[in-house]
Amino acid sequence: MSIRNLLLPAAALVGGCAGQPDDPRGVSRDETLLSVSASGRAESRPDRAEFQAGVETWAGSAREAAAANGRRIAEVVAALRALGVAADDIQTRAVNVSRIDYGDRRGQFQAANVVNVTLRNPARASAAVSAVTEAGANIVAGPNLSMSDPESTANLAYADAYKAARKRAEAYAAAADMEVVRVLYIRDAGGSQGNTYFRAAEATTIDAAAARPEQGPVPVAPPPPPVNAGSGMMIGTTASNVFIQVDFALRAK
Repeated sequence: MSIRNLLLPAAALVGGCAGQPDDPRGVSRDETLLSVSASGRAESRPDRAEFQAGVETWAGSAREAAAANGRRIAEVVAALRALGVAADDIQTRAVNVSRIDYGDRRGQFQAANVVNVTLRNPARASAAVSAVTEAGANIVAGPNLSMSDPESTANLAYADAYKAARKRAEAYAAAADMEVVRVLYIRDAGGSQGNTYFRAAEATTIDAAAARPEQGPVPVAPPPPPVNAGSGMMIGTTASNVFIQVDFALRAK
């Protein structure tokens, strides 16, 4: 076999690669790679509130404690339904009957029933908490404000992040007397979603006297910002903060 014949396959191989990118990242020989990191933020008002309401009762037997508890939790649920809360938005969270072996109630039985309440209008949370306490609830926790579709807010934040990345890339390109010609790569670097201003209250037991109507509405007052007029509670905003990395190809003008 001649040397000339041995060189032919190598020449053919080089010719076959001629159309391949010059860089594994897709950057051509006449382009410059620019990698930009950027953040985005979007805010929206919570459109849902959740809280827990329950009843604790005591009696000399488990049957009596459970029966009394059933009557009182039924009154709590009725108060919520009268306020317009849908049945599907009232869900049992915990039911318990136990013997007390310590303290002043030693030898008695304690029954507890707690329901989780979802409000589609968070401005009604104050009225709902007042209604359940007036109906006999002596366990209340919350409310906790949230978004029913947090992804929609996150998507706005990602759009904001990309605009920031593009603007930064154009600034780099202008300074180098170049222009942005292509987007090569976009990576989602994560972020956070959550209520920025509201902190849910811890579970607590309310004294029966405090639940009487003459005591006035139960205050629901998380920290600022703005007050939603007439609601009796402050409603802040839910924020999404996200981060992305974008690779651009630049070329001389």
